[in-house]
Amino acid sequence: MLLHIIARGKIGRSAEGELVERYMKRLTMPHRITEMPDRGGKLPLAPPGTVTVMLDEKGKQLSSMDFARRIEGWRDTGTRECRFLIGAADGFDDADRANADLLIAFGAMTWPHMMARAMLAEQLWRACSILAGHPYHREG
Repeated sequence: MLLHIIARGKIGRSAEGELVERYMKRLTMPHRITEMPDRGGKLPLAPPGTVTVMLDEKGKQLSSMDFARRIEGWRDTGTRECRFLIGAADGFDDADRANADLLIAFGAMTWPHMMARAMLAEQLWRACSILAGHPYHREG
């Protein structure tokens, strides 16, 4: 299954960009990052068998174990691509939210979208390590 981050904004050479790169290099699952302009532009077409996860302040707060189990379930039921959408400063509107399969939030606080990208990259790597039985994640 392809883990595909589609994010608004260019991360460029920055501390957040270095974190994203560090964690994405560690992923054992196929992955891709698509950057879009802050405004405008159409999302790449989703192939059949795609799950769309949107990072949004109105989303569910999942534990790392729950997040890993969701990825495992999608992978094991034949999902071809899992897209993770990160919006620009103004986030997403209700129509965008309605098209997502899952909304997730990294807590009740608002995070800059570049930090959210770094946090998502780490959580994807953490999920892969949990599914592989690697000791990186410590529950409790």
